[in-house]
Amino acid sequence: MSPKVKTYRYLALIGHLGLLGWMSIWYLLLTDARDYSNTFVIVVYLLPLLLPLYGIIKAKPYTHAWSCFVVLWYLMHSVTVMYVEPSYIIHALIEMFFVIMMFVGCSMFARLRGKELGTGLPKLSKVMEDEKLLFEKSHQNEN
Repeated sequence: MSPKVKTYRYLALIGHLGLLGWMSIWYLLLTDARDYSNTFVIVVYLLPLLLPLYGIIKAKPYTHAWSCFVVLWYLMHSVTVMYVEPSYIIHALIEMFFVIMMFVGCSMFARLRGKELGTGLPKLSKVMEDEKLLFEKSHQNEN
């Protein structure tokens, strides 16, 4: 693994663990008013982060790629909290900081590590060229 890829791996790992830790602290320790039960907090705010945890720790590019979709939930959450509840703007900014770290780290790690392993997606022009050759070859066999 190249140093650049390792940097993105650690950025993703720190962002992921930071977000998991921050959401736990925010909703289980810092929130005075108990608007939500602990079960609700665990299921809605923590469980989605626990699903990709094993793959991110084990540096699996595929897990890093799909975890980018999971982290978008937290981006929407932080933006919504900033807009709706200005008293929690610092909390939401900390969440957004970890979200950006995780998203950039995961997406870049998945992309670069996939290229290193040779599992990246081919360019569309290459796919179309291969399809055209295959189509022409099958038409020649019919005639």
